[in-house]
Amino acid sequence: MRAAVIRKLETVPELADVDEPEGAVEVVAASLNPLDLAVSRGLYHGGTPELPYVPGCEAVVRDADGRLLWIFGDGLGLSRNGALAERAQIGNSTAVELPEGTDPALAAALGIAGLAGWLPFAWRAPLSGGENVLVLGATGSVGLVAVQAAKILGAARVVAAGRSAAGLARAASLGADATLRLDEADDLVEAFREAFGGDGPDYVFDPIWGAPAAAAIQAAAPRATVVNLGQSAGPTSEIASGAVRGKNLSILGHTNFAAPPAILAEHYARLVGHAAAGTIQLDVEQVSLGAVADAWRRQAEGPGTKLVVVP
Repeated sequence: MRAAVIRKLETVPELADVDEPEGAVEVVAASLNPLDLAVSRGLYHGGTPELPYVPGCEAVVRDADGRLLWIFGDGLGLSRNGALAERAQIGNSTAVELPEGTDPALAAALGIAGLAGWLPFAWRAPLSGGENVLVLGATGSVGLVAVQAAKILGAARVVAAGRSAAGLARAASLGADATLRLDEADDLVEAFREAFGGDGPDYVFDPIWGAPAAAAIQAAAPRATVVNLGQSAGPTSEIASGAVRGKNLSILGHTNFAAPPAILAEHYARLVGHAAAGTIQLDVEQVSLGAVADAWRRQAEGPGTKLVVVP
């Protein structure tokens, strides 16, 4: 069967013929994620599969009974061959059946990225309603889902912050009450405060860390919650202790891998339902498996859309 293959760390995958895994099922759509690139570069904290390996940490597959399933976990693309192939092994992955009529490419896109944008508000640190939410990294797929999720789950005001003017315009079209260019603010702390009438946010969604997270923490309102789920702006952040303890802040970490399978299944089904109803939108671009190398390069550069590989 054909598959994308990583033969050496820090390289782009090549299309190759590989042996079909035992008990494999048809891959219908597999999304590309920053996680896939991190694994291929040896940057993922959980390690890298033995080389050479097939990347791809999630997919929508068709099982032997003809059902469409979203699969994720059990080392898929992390400690064993992944889903960027014509066929893949389900193993003990979380597997959620899709409702009839679901677009497989959209369903694949809503997995890792969709859950990362949804679960912090719905499960990790649930919104109670009325919160003022700052979404950092709001121009990527995760951030755009987060903007919509915060509004759906009861936020009073959502401010989208990022560096892409086009991405921020898209965030505004999806419900953000205001937008903020991270690369244009002279003083991020003051900009974050002013975006919420001088009081600062009381919930910070943070997939980027680095200097923007430090500024958001400094600007946050008393008893604010900060949920971190990524480090695209830097792996470290210089945080003032006084801001954390003086304002009694809660700083939490989130990863989809820490959510129990039942939680993943429940909330993934909710996301798919919102997408079917049009209340959550995600821009998806389908690319062929034969173009995986080019898609991989685009993912590394920031594609401005969610790339989904269709074998």
